[in-house]
Amino acid sequence: MFAYVARQAIYDAQKRVYAYELLFRDGVSNCFPDIPPDEATSNMIASSHLSVGVEDICFNKFAFINFHQDTLLYRFPSTLDPMSVVVEIVESVEVNKDLIKACEHIRNLGYRIALDDYDFSPRWAPLIPLCNFIKFEVNMLEQATPEQFAKIKEFKDQGITLVAEKVETIGEFEKYSEMGFDYFQGYFLAYPEIIKHKSLDAAMNSIIELVGISTSPDFDVSKVNEVMEKDVGLSFKLMRFINNPLFNKRHKIESLGHALRYMGSTELKKFIALLALANLKGEKPADLLTISLIRAKFCAQISVAKGLQQNPPSSFILGLFSMLDVLLDQPMDVLMKKLPMSKEIQDALCGRAITGLMADQLNMCRAYESADWAAIERLSTSIGLESEDVYAMYYTAMKWTNDIKNSFS
Repeated sequence: MFAYVARQAIYDAQKRVYAYELLFRDGVSNCFPDIPPDEATSNMIASSHLSVGVEDICFNKFAFINFHQDTLLYRFPSTLDPMSVVVEIVESVEVNKDLIKACEHIRNLGYRIALDDYDFSPRWAPLIPLCNFIKFEVNMLEQATPEQFAKIKEFKDQGITLVAEKVETIGEFEKYSEMGFDYFQGYFLAYPEIIKHKSLDAAMNSIIELVGISTSPDFDVSKVNEVMEKDVGLSFKLMRFINNPLFNKRHKIESLGHALRYMGSTELKKFIALLALANLKGEKPADLLTISLIRAKFCAQISVAKGLQQNPPSSFILGLFSMLDVLLDQPMDVLMKKLPMSKEIQDALCGRAITGLMADQLNMCRAYESADWAAIERLSTSIGLESEDVYAMYYTAMKWTNDIKNSFS
């Protein structure tokens, strides 16, 4: 049995990724028959059905994993590493003596415990002293009474870490950050903070020129060489990238021209796009680049599976630049006027194409990021691929992204 994985980031107050909550299923049937999804999740984890490494999926960050009643009672979390996993108790459990005893045992083994969807009910009182984290949904917090907010402060004073869930806007993030919440989960990073005119400074001229060359039907490596020769920083990054053992185990590349020839036109175009995005990111949270890299590799794999030509690597660039509006806080259609992209890519990124392979690829990326399993099944059928193959592609994209980040760090 293969466990398919989606993940949702948990950020700190500086918008850096602290951990990921992992969400699982085992395939088309969505896990075990007649069992709630949370229970199926913990059953798969505990039964060692997960055939991919938690560390690879979470880039060595903490993994928050939901556990249901029975799997807590049978101490199933103990099959995982307490240094990398946070045991998340779902809201559907029945708090009784057996559950409390099981949680005490888990805590004594060194596991961190999180209480999900806390609703101020008195029934949770026996578990509070065992918890390292308490998670609150924003919708519930908006309805909280002064007495309940006082309770939140008590938790904070007791050293319990507070997590706000379903944070959808920057305004909500700032509000609960000021209130003392430590971590935040939601889509508040997935949209531009504010629509403003951010100009591309003079230092970006070389990047824009390279993007234009790489997307031209008449791709000319000598023109890339000319631009790179004028920018020492770009040349250094290329040489460092190509000499990394992850990508080049046999040859020592000692000149810029050699590097450009060695990479080949398809990989060089991908590198140029990657370099462009990394430079455009500026002070934005690093996870936005991580999401973009996963999307790029995932979309590229879908195109390969469909037998599409990868030169130019349109699907890779589509995924990589799909969050450009968030990175630069500008509408995508405005950005497309500044960056030379093919009409096919522009239509998909700007939302003008809502059907077709390009649009389906982007929608598939978003479905994974929100763990929308039904949408994944529907889109797999639309694209004409087996969902099991698509799931494997997404895991490959996550692992590839981790390797890429390590090569640049």
